[in-house]
Amino acid sequence: MLEALTGTGLAASAGLNAYIPLLTMGLLARYSEVVNLPSGWQWISNGWVLAILVVLLAVEVVADKVPVVDHVNDVVQTVVRPTAGGLAFGAGSGAETVTVSDPGQFFGSHQWVPVVIGVLIALGVHGVKAAARPVINAGTAGFGAPVASTAEDATSVLFSLSAILLPVLVLLFLLLVPLFVIWVVRRRRRRRAERRAARAAREESMVEY
Repeated sequence: MLEALTGTGLAASAGLNAYIPLLTMGLLARYSEVVNLPSGWQWISNGWVLAILVVLLAVEVVADKVPVVDHVNDVVQTVVRPTAGGLAFGAGSGAETVTVSDPGQFFGSHQWVPVVIGVLIALGVHGVKAAARPVINAGTAGFGAPVASTAEDATSVLFSLSAILLPVLVLLFLLLVPLFVIWVVRRRRRRRAERRAARAAREESMVEY
């Protein structure tokens, strides 16, 4: 069960930032004994792969903090983040960590299952993030973009580390996600209602004029 929580946390992290969970696993596997990646996933700790992830992460961090550019980035990341989530779940759930000593027991021989699960989890988190960002930008005239992006990056780091070191905390995240989704939906409905009311008021004032 713990390996499923590890994979879930890493995939959710990828939904916020595609490169942080992969980079976290790669660095820990390469420079510590905390993570022991399975044979099919050891390429994640390769030096060249880590260097590429660092460059991609730098681009993502900058692009996601600029209004309008962040929307374009979210569109591009619709493919990248779920893919990274599948890789993160597959590698993380199959890795031996400080909390998981028998990672192969949960999924058995169905190696494709964790990858598909990771894709779906990351896609769901990415969808919530992409839907929330326009609401935040509109409500703050764009000034909230760098703040929200920084919070998302920090959360992605926290999820990645928690998934590996203390996967039970992932359960807390699973409880908080529905609340955040409800908040986003309500905010979007409120914004639409405000726009409709403003449009109706303008049309009424033009008729009176």
